[in-house]
Amino acid sequence: MDAINVFLIDANKLFREGMKRLFEGTPFTVVGEAGNLREGLSAVNAGEAAPHMILVDLPSGVDEDVEAMRNVREQHPEIKTVILTTDLDTRRLSAALGAGAGGYLLKDIACEALMQSLKLVMMGEKVFPTHLAALLVSGRTDDLGAELPTRRKGLSQREVQILRCLLNGNSNKMIANHLSITEATVKVHLKSLLRKINASNRTQAAIWALNNGIGDQTAENVAATV
Repeated sequence: MDAINVFLIDANKLFREGMKRLFEGTPFTVVGEAGNLREGLSAVNAGEAAPHMILVDLPSGVDEDVEAMRNVREQHPEIKTVILTTDLDTRRLSAALGAGAGGYLLKDIACEALMQSLKLVMMGEKVFPTHLAALLVSGRTDDLGAELPTRRKGLSQREVQILRCLLNGNSNKMIANHLSITEATVKVHLKSLLRKINASNRTQAAIWALNNGIGDQTAENVAATV
């Protein structure tokens, strides 16, 4: 993939520094940063940076910032916008959808899943927690809590564990070591879960897991996968 220029917008300077280090050696290059959306968009509009993507943490008070996102979309339709935030807030998700964001991701996402998600956005895909986005569009927000188990129906506990390992970018050998099973067993489970979720490879499976909440792990689940 060609080099992708990214403009980081986040109130936490330490987080921005961490993201710049994370992007080292990847197709993504940070060409500018700001502490808030309006400051960042002013820099972009002034030509101080020429990003292909804006990666921003949308704060809780979203009205003015969402309007700013709409403005940059109108003025720079070629720039992709991705929300990278700490929690899943239905109002922010709905606002991001309405403002034309290409993705809404959580900061506890695995590094490999983040990279794959951003690449998909650059390819024109929309990357959101799809099970929640569909409910928001239909107005069925009361069903948010009950939707996730339904989406996971049909996957065994072991298959869910393997999906979490895929989100961490683990190889088959690493998964086998983590779960105390053989690589041959991992391959069997992987083939089964790919068929169930209609994915053709482990990258698509990781993105599916991300979009369907598999990465939302309790401490117990984390202990089972590391």
